Amino acid sequence: MARSPAPRGTRTATLSDVARLAGVSVATASKALNGRNHVHAQTRERVFEAAAQLSFSPNSLARGLLAGKTGTVGLLTSDLVGRFSLPILMGAEDAFGAGQVSVFLCDARGDAIRERHHVRALLSRRVDGLIVVGSSTDPRPPLADSVDVPVVYAYAPSENPEDLSIVPDNVGAGRMAVEHLIACGRTRIAHISGDRQYSAARDRVDGVRAALDEAGIPLVGQVAYGTWEEGWGRAAAGMLLDREPDVDAVLCGSDQVARGVLDTLRERGRRVPDDVAVMGFDNWQVMTSGARPQLTSVDMNLEELGRAAARALFESIDAEHGKGIRTVQCRVVPRGSTAPDA
Repeated sequence: MARSPAPRGTRTATLSDVARLAGVSVATASKALNGRNHVHAQTRERVFEAAAQLSFSPNSLARGLLAGKTGTVGLLTSDLVGRFSLPILMGAEDAFGAGQVSVFLCDARGDAIRERHHVRALLSRRVDGLIVVGSSTDPRPPLADSVDVPVVYAYAPSENPEDLSIVPDNVGAGRMAVEHLIACGRTRIAHISGDRQYSAARDRVDGVRAALDEAGIPLVGQVAYGTWEEGWGRAAAGMLLDREPDVDAVLCGSDQVARGVLDTLRERGRRVPDDVAVMGFDNWQVMTSGARPQLTSVDMNLEELGRAAARALFESIDAEHGKGIRTVQCRVVPRGSTAPDA
């Protein structure tokens, strides 16, 4: 049953009003009105009924979404060639495209001066809002106070708690990784992480410890911090096996680290996953599919994070701007390194 919206005066209905009346997300309402795929027939019909009830036609989608605005937004990244930022940008562009919004994409290349130049250029084009995509999950300085349009920070949260940031749930990712290993029957679990200075590494350790504590299983040894590279994985695995030869699972801070761990286990005559299960982070296809056996990994769901950032910007342009940090849940992608039949 469709819910009636709470009309405010005689203002023009927006896409958010249609979505609220139909009981769907803004992105789903947009896809339905634009004839996009992956929308259930009953959902599409409900959206069109809501649009008709509100006198909102599909060809007024962009105007309804950004009434009185320019219909343009800016995407500002610090790492356009990075394998983390690109999926986020793809997800955001997909959501923006569903609403027929024009997107200006700028790459600051990690340079603060270049970033300020791009922000001024985007504001001169009268964009209605900005998404700022970081190159890591560490908090970053906010844009200048002079920016007078809504801003959403993606992947790297703003240092200002009054800003709105959309980030991966790294604590939850650490937790679900351990839960997967426990579900595979592992009870002697070690964790080889990356650089301790990265907030993602520390957050994942929090999730790892929480899941082990709830299961009543101690962590094997101490968390091993190092780099995000294969060489560190090989060295750390060697030290781990020397100290804890009965380990039966190794959770790694990245897929590169996990590839190094697999090398050392193979050299030591340990079978994966029969003797030791191995799991990575990031779900980087070139690493996971090339591993033998193929590598189980935690996917940070970055395209969905980009879509969530775009939806948050839609909401901020259309209504009151939110604040604080919102998280997007990650997911485990099982493969042969933890589950032989995966």
